[in-house]
Amino acid sequence: MRLRAVLTGVALGASLTVSPALASERPAAVETCLGCHGIKGYKNVYPTFPVPKLGGQSAQYILDALRAYAEGTRPHSTMHANAVTLSEEQKQAIAAWFEAQGREEQDQ
Repeated sequence: MRLRAVLTGVALGASLTVSPALASERPAAVETCLGCHGIKGYKNVYPTFPVPKLGGQSAQYILDALRAYAEGTRPHSTMHANAVTLSEEQKQAIAAWFEAQGREEQDQ
């Protein structure tokens, strides 16, 4: 299973253009993201602000944001705490998976 995740990350690293079949396999690292970004209309408790849904968002945008949160150049303490723990391969897999969710909704 670990080898499969590594190979998936390497493939995604070469290109963020991912086949729908590969992107539809939800990476384990996405589970943490879904706790906030997968709930329609979710708002943070304090300070109150809407949490953006990520399904269908550009993979490159998500990847750039995760990198910036991890580096601390995009300030948000909760996102920093999550992003700093992710490998580059996990960030790429998360970005590709969320982008594919928008494609799947359009296909339905």
